[in-house]
Amino acid sequence: MSRTTATVAASLPDHWEELVTTALLGTDRRTPPGVAPGPQAPSALLDAAAAATVRRRAGLRPARPAERLRPAPEDPRPALPPAAARRLASLLADRPGASGGGRRGTAPDLMELLPQWLQAANARGYAAPPQALPALLDAARGRTDLRPAALRFAGPRALWLARLNPDWRFALRAAPGGGPSAPDPRDPQDIRRLWHEGLFAERVTLLTALRSRDAAAARALLEETWATERAEDRLMFLDSLRAGLGPDDEDFLERALTDRSRNVRATAAELLSALPASALAARMAVRAAACVAVDRRRDVPAIVVEAPHECDAAMERDGVVAKAPAGRGERSWWLGQLVEAAPLGTWPVRLGGRTPQEIVALPVGDGWQGELHAAWCRAAVRQRDAEWSRALLGEPSAPEAGGPGAVSLAERARLLAALGPGERAAWVAGFIETHGLSEAFQLLGVCAVPWAPPLGRAVVDALNIARDAGSYPWSFSGVMGLAERCLDPSEASRLDALLAVPDEPEDAAPGAGGYWSEAFQRLVTTLRLRGAMLAELASEEPAP
Repeated sequence: MSRTTATVAASLPDHWEELVTTALLGTDRRTPPGVAPGPQAPSALLDAAAAATVRRRAGLRPARPAERLRPAPEDPRPALPPAAARRLASLLADRPGASGGGRRGTAPDLMELLPQWLQAANARGYAAPPQALPALLDAARGRTDLRPAALRFAGPRALWLARLNPDWRFALRAAPGGGPSAPDPRDPQDIRRLWHEGLFAERVTLLTALRSRDAAAARALLEETWATERAEDRLMFLDSLRAGLGPDDEDFLERALTDRSRNVRATAAELLSALPASALAARMAVRAAACVAVDRRRDVPAIVVEAPHECDAAMERDGVVAKAPAGRGERSWWLGQLVEAAPLGTWPVRLGGRTPQEIVALPVGDGWQGELHAAWCRAAVRQRDAEWSRALLGEPSAPEAGGPGAVSLAERARLLAALGPGERAAWVAGFIETHGLSEAFQLLGVCAVPWAPPLGRAVVDALNIARDAGSYPWSFSGVMGLAERCLDPSEASRLDALLAVPDEPEDAAPGAGGYWSEAFQRLVTTLRLRGAMLAELASEEPAP
């Protein structure tokens, strides 16, 4: 230490804030105590700061040792094949904000392929590479639709990391057993402790996880505290009973019909109506059957409807909402709710032993057909009845594009969900062949991935027809995006003929052919990339 430093260190008390203030003001305006203004002042200030720094560090009291961080748990699953690990890194690097991801001309949108990659990796039981976990958690943080598959793939180490970084705490809420106070699933007392003492989110997670393992135990836990829960909490808890709903839940749901919350009563009634053998379903069947009959006096049998004239207290208890929405007639509103909640097995018995197809084909008098068929649609969706869904959908080539019972594309999409994957794909393919792609987007969204060959061919042919029409491809961007994710990669070879810029007809939009060529190039590139990434995942099967 120099003589000046020693002098300053000896004359200065360790006033760190005073030194900081002097540095901010500058030694031209202020000098350290005991130092004369002049050219030596800046050096003296720095010497004083250095001496004070040493004194401050040397004067620290030893801190209590922190608990040593526990190592991350082992992941026993097999490691990814090297090529698949490199592919994962490239998919994660393309996420928005990482490298300007998104559409880039003919380049594939890699982030949109990540959900499919995760699904395939999970199906093969691979473990996530440790170095990929931060990027994987960041991707799941930004996209809630990725979270279930991403957290399953990330495994136990993701939860270990999430406890160290507040940005990833969503993983603790989303993953069963992720909370800091997660109970031992084999310890009933531990489960009851969390149920009675945990936060609301922890209790919902607990109830959902327990319901998947032991429906009766989850219901018993809910009954313990049902009377003291808040109305909004009761509604959320009740909704968890949808998973594994069965006849054993009926008694509890019947008691919930008298709940003081209207929303809870309505949800309980909806769940009971999804149990065709429940007492509520039987009561609704009696009410609905009293409103609908076959008039055999006509030359052609027809359905006649006499809607309810009142909504009594018993109907309200069973979930019928008395007040109709604005612009809706009360009687038609009540009728729709009764028919929707009645078991579909009611109608063949009530309407002369006819099949669902025959019932739907009957004319309905006095303008009630739309209301009656719409209610049957909702009942078929709720009860997941394939035969009634098939009847209400009708033939895909029907002039009105939806059969006699469907009231909207959204309703048709829900009806399709009750059919098997093959039948669903065949119906949508027939719809596209007859009506084109303009109304097919919602229907395509419910088809299994990859699309079955007939559906894939129908989509490609319809896109080709749209291209030849000379319009811009932008109105089909949604279908094109679905095709990139859902078309079977083997279809790429069929698209090679569409990559060239076509000759544009005279009435074509300027430059439309070039835009179509670019769109098809992106589609082909994406399909081949999907084929490659699936082959990479299948190159080394995990050990049994």
